[in-house]
Amino acid sequence: MKQLVRTFALVFVAAFALMILASYLNKSQGYSGGNTLTIYNWGDYIDPDLLKEFENETGIKVIYQTFDSNEAMLTKIEQGGTTFDVAIPSEYAISKMKEEDLLVPLDHSKLTHLGNIDPRFMDLSFDEGNKYSIPYFWGTVGIVYNPELVDGLTFDSWNDLWDPRLKNQILLLDGAREVIGMGLNSLGYSLNDTNEDHLQEALKKLSTLTPNVRAIVGDEIKMLLANEEAAVGLVWSGDASEIMDENDKLDYMVPEEGSNLWFDNMVIPKTATNIEGAHQFINFMLDPDHAARNAEYVGYSTPNAEALKLLPEDISEDERFYPDETLTGKLEVYDNLGKKMLSHYNDLFLEFKMHSK
Repeated sequence: MKQLVRTFALVFVAAFALMILASYLNKSQGYSGGNTLTIYNWGDYIDPDLLKEFENETGIKVIYQTFDSNEAMLTKIEQGGTTFDVAIPSEYAISKMKEEDLLVPLDHSKLTHLGNIDPRFMDLSFDEGNKYSIPYFWGTVGIVYNPELVDGLTFDSWNDLWDPRLKNQILLLDGAREVIGMGLNSLGYSLNDTNEDHLQEALKKLSTLTPNVRAIVGDEIKMLLANEEAAVGLVWSGDASEIMDENDKLDYMVPEEGSNLWFDNMVIPKTATNIEGAHQFINFMLDPDHAARNAEYVGYSTPNAEALKLLPEDISEDERFYPDETLTGKLEVYDNLGKKMLSHYNDLFLEFKMHSK
């Protein structure tokens, strides 16, 4: 027993010594909480020069980590153990994070550039009053298509996807909310509809689309469409911009029935150890010059009205990615439907995918 106690004591002392050493090394290399900022973001979703500029201006060392889905981001933050000072989730994930008390309320008095955000993109249902989040990028869900391969179709309506001329020519992104939402919108229903009759009607209609569906895919949808492996794709507008940069034959349309208006917002997770630095970074990204440079680099739509004025006209006046209020008034943010209804959406989508095979 004495030997066991001595062994345990040695292990404890060694572990404590290692912890002290790690703390010392972190501080000596600029990794202490006060002068370090850990940012958790989507891959290739910020101009790296801006990170260097922020470091030079503030003296704060930036550690940049990435995630590939809101679900992965949520899991990492829920588990704790890893410090993230700023994260950039999508709107429905922000709703979940609020419910689970995973966010720090923002101090708007420290965000002196907040007034640059277009009022259309503030005070939305997923975060009324922007108590926890500030818009970073926004966009839509719509249709990328190759005019040379669709025999005159213009996709003013979702129903154009059901045209028999598109047999085996459509790629769908692998997302339940996007595909079920498309089916609901094509019938004139809200993409947040929870009426079971409407959901079954949408599923039934989607099942008739399967002859036209070439595949349901993930990130590879961008490469496949750019390489003209299919004529049409259901995509997010940011991906559409990337695809069209690779192949300028392609075009993008948001159908007149309406679609999804999505947001990625900056938040401060409860894991944060540098809340002051997090506010500094958010305010830095709200500066019009910084926001404009970031939008040019990333290729997504900026919610910063002052930054929009600084962008080249071929970007700022492109109504495919900066639609007017007539269209945005028909767009909907995804509501947090709750675990039970979201699971039901996923089940309906799985049924559709099984039918598509």
